[in-house]
Amino acid sequence: MTSFQKFHEEWHEHLRELVQQMTKVPKSCTTNQDEQNTKLLIQKVTSHINEYYRVKSLAAKNDILYIFSAPWSNSLERSLYWIAGWRPTTAFHIIYSECGIHLETHITNILNGFRNDDLADLSPNQLTRFSELQCETIRQENTITEELSDWQDGANEIVEKIEKKMERLVEILERADEVRVNTIHKLVHLLTPQQALQFLIAATYLLFGIRTWGINHDNQRVKG
Repeated sequence: MTSFQKFHEEWHEHLRELVQQMTKVPKSCTTNQDEQNTKLLIQKVTSHINEYYRVKSLAAKNDILYIFSAPWSNSLERSLYWIAGWRPTTAFHIIYSECGIHLETHITNILNGFRNDDLADLSPNQLTRFSELQCETIRQENTITEELSDWQDGANEIVEKIEKKMERLVEILERADEVRVNTIHKLVHLLTPQQALQFLIAATYLLFGIRTWGINHDNQRVKG
């Protein structure tokens, strides 16, 4: 199982390289080549995310409790986990936050009718689809949370039906991970390439920020 922990660390390092590439992309695509390069980079990032969950699924089938214990994560990261990973609706809060930041920055341009092609410039159609996707994701989260609650309520069956209980827990995790991945893909598809890039950068910065703060906190606690 240490192999997944090593994979997790290497995956994060590669993600750092990808976010560096994303931050170097021009804020506006002036040529078809710029747009193609942006789309290619977005595809690289989403493929990197797909690979994480592919390997995680294999590790979960081998030892589901190891995945839930997440020894590669710090205490802050684990406190924020929903079914051994981030809550899918977090993605919507990231977009709301980024939308507010860019709206304040470009308010004059927006009032004058200029488009910035960023997350403050979501079209009415995008906002409608965004709201529908958020409601759908919330329903999926609630359903899976109830399934985990039912699994936990059957704790008295664990000893006598241990194998089936663990298999069921793997299924619940895989459903949660499927919602996580699908949410990212659907949001990226809903947004323009520049908006999708901004979203992925913001999500990555949040991931790294929480990880750094959590590591520092755990180190200070050990020293204290």
